Amino acid sequence: MRTRIIPAQITTVEDKIAGNISVTQLLILMIPVIFTTSVFILLPPHMQINAYKLVFSSIVLIVNLILAFRFKGKVIAHWLIILLRYNMRPRWYVLDKNESYLRTMHVPTLKKLHKHAAQSSKIQDAKPVVKDISFPGLVQLEQLIKDPAYTFSLKLKKRGGLQVALKQIS
Repeated sequence: MRTRIIPAQITTVEDKIAGNISVTQLLILMIPVIFTTSVFILLPPHMQINAYKLVFSSIVLIVNLILAFRFKGKVIAHWLIILLRYNMRPRWYVLDKNESYLRTMHVPTLKKLHKHAAQSSKIQDAKPVVKDISFPGLVQLEQLIKDPAYTFSLKLKKRGGLQVALKQIS
């Protein structure tokens, strides 16, 4: 009775059609036949053999024969696909940290901002007011910044902080 060894991972085993020729090798070797037939039928003079038709067909045949060979257990077409995927992959991955997605935004409330705007010239080191603000509050804040009765200024502090000031023009 014959015994055969069954591989542990069946997905990596290729089906053999005739001898050592697999399905992918057979498909690669069928391409020149289809190409030669289409060139023979479609290019003028139709249904006649010419030198340029033979050149096209022989070039396709040679390329497909090379692609159908096996090297280290894999078809050369697979090696070519692996090489092209490696060369086409991105080389630089850019991470954008300026996205506001899933971030908490710290915007001062509008009511306390009015109080601080009148007193900002008197207060030197005020504690920053950090609270969430709604969309209508942001619109009101934008209108307050654009109001010509107030001046808006940004100053950098020594330790990397940012001082934001709204001053009322008298």
